[in-house]
Order: sequence, then C-alpha cells, then structure tokens
Amino acid sequence: MTISYLPSGSADDVPYEPWEGEEALAAAAAAGRRAAAWIRSLPTGPAPSPVGSWLREDLSESIERATSCLDPQDCDRMDPGGVMVDGTGGLDEQTRSKLVFVPCAVQDAPWLTPDQQIRIVAVASLVTGAARLLAEDPGTAITTGELSRMWALVDHAIS
Repeated sequence: MTISYLPSGSADDVPYEPWEGEEALAAAAAAGRRAAAWIRSLPTGPAPSPVGSWLREDLSESIERATSCLDPQDCDRMDPGGVMVDGTGGLDEQTRSKLVFVPCAVQDAPWLTPDQQIRIVAVASLVTGAARLLAEDPGTAITTGELSRMWALVDHAIS
C-alpha cells in the first residue's frame, strides 16, 4: 500500500471566501444591532418604569443576542430513536420567551406612540420568525434570500 501525501502549503496561500450562509448570518447580526440601537433610542416615559427598562435593556439585548446566535445547524431533525425534534434556529428558550412577550409589554408603555409600539412588535416577530425559518428549512431560507428579506423588513420597521 502506498500513501501519497498532498503538498502542504501555508493556510495564508488559500484565499478565504465566505459561503452564502455566513453572509446571511452576518447581515442578521447587523440588522439586530441596528434594531437594538433603535429600541434604546426610544423615549423612556415620564418616570422610570419596569416596562421601560425592560424594553430598553432586556428586549434590545435579546434582539441582539437572537440575531447574532442564529444557527442553521439547529434545524428540525430526527433523533437517533426516530423521534422528530423541533430545531430552534439557534434561539434559546429565554430569548424566545422575551420576544414572545413583546405584544403584552408594549401595551404597558403608553408613552410610546402606537406606531412605535407596532414597530417594536414587528421587529420581535421578524426575529422570532427568522429563527423558525432557519429551523424549518435553513438551506432554502439562505439560498433563496428569504432570510435577507426579513432583515430588509426589520430595517423598514425601524426607519
């Protein structure tokens, strides 16, 4: 038996080319940072309140965390026993529960205009939907541009 080794070269010789999914995930993280910054810039209300601080701190951090942790490998799959396991798209349960709570929380923020409240709900829904989209069909979501369109909607909601 003869073993032939491939010539080894420096890793610097091979140019790095990002794959399409990596670019989509980087765009997600950037959109999340923009959305979080927008939420932090909203008025705080006449007096400090738990909802106001939750929106500015917890929600904005959750949106940033969610968009930076999206993971196409955390998709729906079969476990070794043949049982279907729902993927999360990289979204942990704590972050998901904060995003799902948004429609209830904005009702307790009367200092925000209805437009601002709707935009916050839209951003949270889009981030949650992006994670679900990745969990259900990551390849299609990335290659057909569905994920990119969601970030365009996030940008539209915060502008």
